[in-house]
Amino acid sequence: MAELLKGKEVVDSLNLRMSQEVEELKKSGICPTLAILRVGERADDISYEKGAIKRCEKVGVEVKVFALPEDVEENVFFDTLEKLNNDINIHGILMFRPLPKHIDGERARKLLAVQKDVDGCTDLSLAGVFTNTALGFAPCTAEAAMEILKYYNIDVAGKNVVVIGRSLVIGRPVALLLMHKNATVTICHTKTNNMQEITKRADILVVATGQMESIGAEYVSEGQIIIDVGIGWNEVKNKLCGDVKFDEVQALARAITPVPGGVGGVTTSILVKHVIEAAKILGKLSENSKF
Repeated sequence: MAELLKGKEVVDSLNLRMSQEVEELKKSGICPTLAILRVGERADDISYEKGAIKRCEKVGVEVKVFALPEDVEENVFFDTLEKLNNDINIHGILMFRPLPKHIDGERARKLLAVQKDVDGCTDLSLAGVFTNTALGFAPCTAEAAMEILKYYNIDVAGKNVVVIGRSLVIGRPVALLLMHKNATVTICHTKTNNMQEITKRADILVVATGQMESIGAEYVSEGQIIIDVGIGWNEVKNKLCGDVKFDEVQALARAITPVPGGVGGVTTSILVKHVIEAAKILGKLSENSKF
């Protein structure tokens, strides 16, 4: 039976450290603050928003929600984003996407200040991941996968890691983060030939297909470590499931992240971690700018 790489232990460890960091920042007059910019009332946005607020409050990070109507004029949206960029008391911005069709999503993504891009969606943030430099922040889900490996003392250096998925949200950035830790990484995707042969040779398998229960035992070898990034509601089973067929794969794997209770919860904590890191940088810059 595979060891369960549970996210709760990782979250608890992060919360302890973050609470201490927030306390120190507040002693110096800096209150880490996240702005949530939401357009409309999408159920998944509101659900994530509630989770983010709860996680922020637990460690003392303040949250301000800027909820705009679905039919908000484009210039009003961009004015709001620009004000958040320029507000020295806002340290991180979570901008829910996709935006309504009448708002230029690419323009919004590029306009978001990289130093406040705590969700890692701007070009400069992704460039920072590519070059392994401190430009913005890595996408939260990609960093959450790395945080789980780190917490459970799974050293990726020299390991053969296969990532299934090539999105900018998880597949490509997590592959780069793994390479920065000296893993040997292969990315598989929908056009990959002989994928099962490749995945079976992996020491660690990161599954981010975006297709629920798309990876079964035929892709896995005994003793592998599996990070399942996916999550979705299975109407037939009436429960949340990942991209991996858990019951099949658990019997073969050495360790695996459960769904729910794995990567998802850690992702929200990484968002909060980024807000605190941004507050450390922006707070000092604000102090230095005072006469």
